Amino acid sequence: MSFAKRLDQIIKRIEKARLSYNRHHIVQLIAVSKYATSQQVRALYTCGQRAFGENKVQDLQSKSSALESLPLEWHMLGSLQHNKINKLLALKPFLFHALDSLQLAQAIEARSTDTLNALLQVNISKEHTKSGVIPEQALEIYTRINQTCPHIRLKGMMVIGPTPPATPSFSHAQALERAFAQAKDIFDTLPNASILSMGMSADFECAIAYGANMVRIGQALFAN
Repeated sequence: MSFAKRLDQIIKRIEKARLSYNRHHIVQLIAVSKYATSQQVRALYTCGQRAFGENKVQDLQSKSSALESLPLEWHMLGSLQHNKINKLLALKPFLFHALDSLQLAQAIEARSTDTLNALLQVNISKEHTKSGVIPEQALEIYTRINQTCPHIRLKGMMVIGPTPPATPSFSHAQALERAFAQAKDIFDTLPNASILSMGMSADFECAIAYGANMVRIGQALFAN
């Protein structure tokens, strides 16, 4: 299937979910290009996609450099090691989705001279394999970052849905709904938050049904 057809199908599904939630709701698609080549990113760009996300700083650096002639909006999606902070700041991503602790925020602040737009990552399902602050501390940590890190401009929050089982199940569908509903409740308490980055290839329609206005889709766009 061509990139144009895949993108068109995804946009139609986003539009259907958006209209079911609220016809005034706007959803931005981030194309997750971590397994894509620079040539594939360029191909999707020619189809109209402008926002792309990478999980590793080195991949963000290499692809943004290779494609610097294109007006792309780059997002950093993955966890950030402290020894990669300077490199990320130099790249000046449009948005950093994985600010997963107060400690990381303070480390970024200590090295920043310009403003970094970021989302607080919340580990909504409290899975040991996922990063992020626990839901009960999200508002407190969000507020503390706002108060103590003037170079970080928090725009909202990011969550990853519960890990699906090997085979789809009704109980997992319920777990997704509970997690996304809780995420929206937390999001609504965050001061001046405007972005709820929630939903990936397997669950973005459910995420939009609970208020996500930014979805991160890779496999459905790039998988062979």
